[in-house]
Amino acid sequence: MLENERYGEAMELLRFLLQCQGQDQRHYDEWQALLEWLEAAFPQYNRSNEDGDHPGEIEEDEKSEDEMKRQNVQAKLAEDHFYADKLLETAMQEPLSEQNMLALEQLSYLEGAAIDQSLVKWLQSRPLHPLLQFRVLQTLRKRGMQGNIELLRGQERARIDVEAVPLSPDEFPPQVSLITERVAGQTEVQEPTLFYFAQELWTQFIMAIYGTDDYFSIVDENDETIDIWAASLHQTVSESLTGSRNEEEIRYMYGVTDTMRFCFEQAYRTMKQFVAAGTNP
Repeated sequence: MLENERYGEAMELLRFLLQCQGQDQRHYDEWQALLEWLEAAFPQYNRSNEDGDHPGEIEEDEKSEDEMKRQNVQAKLAEDHFYADKLLETAMQEPLSEQNMLALEQLSYLEGAAIDQSLVKWLQSRPLHPLLQFRVLQTLRKRGMQGNIELLRGQERARIDVEAVPLSPDEFPPQVSLITERVAGQTEVQEPTLFYFAQELWTQFIMAIYGTDDYFSIVDENDETIDIWAASLHQTVSESLTGSRNEEEIRYMYGVTDTMRFCFEQAYRTMKQFVAAGTNP
């Protein structure tokens, strides 16, 4: 989160962890120290209720911040007519780093079909990490590009409608959130830490599979499919946090029967491969 300047989300995560019980005191001390540093260093991202902000005020602040970023990028372009080319070069350079993400964000505030063409060519000609692909698609949507793009998403050839690419978790179809709602029903009280990390992993994973067959099977809202993916998410996070694998118990919790087991194992394997490849591009 810090590498991608998601300071507000990082603060929320730390506040959540500080409320959880059963951890080593050293961890609480480290979390508290990091939270205090973030609140002091980035007060503009502090969304706690202590500052008296209301949802409308927060939304207005975000719009003001967005406009400031736009003005800043336009000012740099006025000073350097090659600034867009430099941003494109930075966005596409390897190895990938935080600078790539920042360059993509700045490109979303510039105009010009040539930028769109360069980004599309990059998407279609390089085997990029699926999360990086999604970030590029988001950049194209922010830039106002219209139409479809064909590209490889994993091993699949996908056709993406740029205007429909979600810019935030709230813009995904409501069926997507049914997965975490199912996990919440099993973990929110007894295992709140697992639920929080399940939410985070699911957000990353759904962006990585956007536009694929797996994605469309989820948004079709078949009850069995929801159960299968919820169980797979629970299983994956549980293994990551505890190292244990209670597959039969978890399948029972979500009603994944023996006839559904093959599909469950496919979904679980897909999610484990994503985690093994790294959730950050």
